[in-house]
Amino acid sequence: MTPAQKALGVHLLTATGAVLAMLAMLEAVQHDWSMMFVWLVAALWVDGIDGPLARRYDVHTNAPMFDGVLLDLIIDYLTYVFIPAYALYGSGLMDGWSGWVAIIVITYTSALYFADTRMKTTDYSFRGFPGCWNMLVLVLFALTPPWWVCLGLTIVLSVAMFLPVKFVHPTRTKRWSMLTLPMSVAWVFFASWAALSGFENIPLVDIGLIVTSVYLTLAGAAQQLLYGPEG
Repeated sequence: MTPAQKALGVHLLTATGAVLAMLAMLEAVQHDWSMMFVWLVAALWVDGIDGPLARRYDVHTNAPMFDGVLLDLIIDYLTYVFIPAYALYGSGLMDGWSGWVAIIVITYTSALYFADTRMKTTDYSFRGFPGCWNMLVLVLFALTPPWWVCLGLTIVLSVAMFLPVKFVHPTRTKRWSMLTLPMSVAWVFFASWAALSGFENIPLVDIGLIVTSVYLTLAGAAQQLLYGPEG
């Protein structure tokens, strides 16, 4: 295959995320939350591998007819934000007024964040919470905390989107990458297990999700404290 064909293949791979988003939405409408998350986790896998492939095959140079960054952001908004927000409300984890607050706050703040030109730091970490609502909502489905805990986390993370706090990128933040990448893979493993099991109460899965989620949430802030704002 030529470099142009390989680069085009990366764009085609990224675009499959839109199909996975539609499949997830169809399951969400039917309230089959387990299958919805199976498709969302599949989309997360695609999102995790298409970036490194895009850089490897230099899609910007070899397949410039498609804007890979824009394509990725469109799909991410669907799979990271829009569908998980609906699930949070539609599942009953947050219904009534709290559910309305959640879906409005999540979709509104995320739209602004995804258009923020300051999203990435010099070490390719995220500046502010990167709108990974799919990850948060899956953990909430697994742990089923009270509605007020869900609301509190929603408000705190929505505010954190616009704070100068770093969040590590699973594959691009080099500092602690030997730990961050395995933690990210472990999170996807436990998330897949939780979704495929129908969110049964499995202590090992719950503990795994909690440990990996706490690390991925706080690792960037810890780096700032230890090495400074650009550390």
